[in-house]
Amino acid sequence: MSKLIAALVAGLFAAGAFAQAAAPAAAPAAKPAAAAPAAAPAAKAEEKKPEAKAEKKEDKAAAKAAEKKEKKAAKKKAKAEKKA
Repeated sequence: MSKLIAALVAGLFAAGAFAQAAAPAAAPAAKPAAAAPAAAPAAKAEEKKPEAKAEKKEDKAAAKAAEKKEKKAAKKKAKAEKKA
């Protein structure tokens, strides 16, 4: 019975490691010549992505901090009301 349990646990670890492994990169498909001009706007969009991502992350952090402050204030207020 213990060998069965050990095998099942080992299988879970193996499945977890497999699920976390990065997928191999797919080979890009050949594009027709007409698609070349359309690639320029895509390059511009890629340049903006890290900035937008960083800005979104900052906004999220600020919102989380504000929510934490509000929660702390509400808790303090409830505690004061309970005391009174």
